[in-house]
Amino acid sequence: MTTDIAAASGLTDAERELLPTDDDVRWYAEHGWYLTRKLLTDDQVDTLTAASERYYAGHRDRTLAARPPNLAYWTPEQGPVQRHNDYVHYEDDTIGAILRSPLIGAVAARLAGAEEIRIWQSTLIYKPPRPEEPTNHVPWHMDRHYWQTCTSERMLTAFVPFHDCGVEMGTITMVDGSHRWREIPGDDSTRHFAQRDRSELEQLLDATARHNGTEVTAVPMVIPRGHMSFHSCRTYHGSGHNVSDRPRRAISLHLQDGDNRWRPYRRPNGDAVVYNHDVLVRRTAAGSPDYADPDYCPAIWRS
Repeated sequence: MTTDIAAASGLTDAERELLPTDDDVRWYAEHGWYLTRKLLTDDQVDTLTAASERYYAGHRDRTLAARPPNLAYWTPEQGPVQRHNDYVHYEDDTIGAILRSPLIGAVAARLAGAEEIRIWQSTLIYKPPRPEEPTNHVPWHMDRHYWQTCTSERMLTAFVPFHDCGVEMGTITMVDGSHRWREIPGDDSTRHFAQRDRSELEQLLDATARHNGTEVTAVPMVIPRGHMSFHSCRTYHGSGHNVSDRPRRAISLHLQDGDNRWRPYRRPNGDAVVYNHDVLVRRTAAGSPDYADPDYCPAIWRS
């Protein structure tokens, strides 16, 4: 796909200049991650910060019709842990409007080689400046493991901090090139990292690297305000403790290409895997979950 992706869109000439170049797309294909140019204005970042504070104070424009089985949803009674709140693009109109930016979608489309990009999931994250807090450390994992009911291998994630974000704040860190690794068979990879021991996941990553004849090369994403990182759904990543004096505020915006559909998937023990969407989205004519439901999975880019 060439940079003509924006030709028929509503992007301005200035926004087209922010799209990944052909060299950038080749970099992403080789390394599994990409740092963008400045995609959000200072006003948009300020709006996200203010809206997140209203959200934490209880504001919702709408709430989920049902509670999915593996929902991440911080509430104040959980205390000063790392906060994760899924479906923020659905529950908060102010945040959702910014996350549905066609520019973000166009960047994702260039990287994924897709003609359409839809939102898959969004998680509002608040990592408090408490290095002793165990939940502040996110162990190594790849998102594809948790999206096994998806047919696509081209899904990707934008990590969107609300400020300059570096190592001291526990920024997201990629394992370079790991999206090209062959996996070790037999592991029940559908179990979320929050349900697994950190040392187990570190050992699994090291073993997978050896299985591919390589070593783990961790690259922290140093992200200026208004910029964001993208990574492939198959890229191993994690984040360290926030040792700064301020909270790390961000959104993980998970994106799917237009070809993605639901598929049945079973764990090694035979149990069917259920993703959170499966109890919320509308059904297709065949009766399966519709991952193109415009309420939960709106399209943000079509070339």
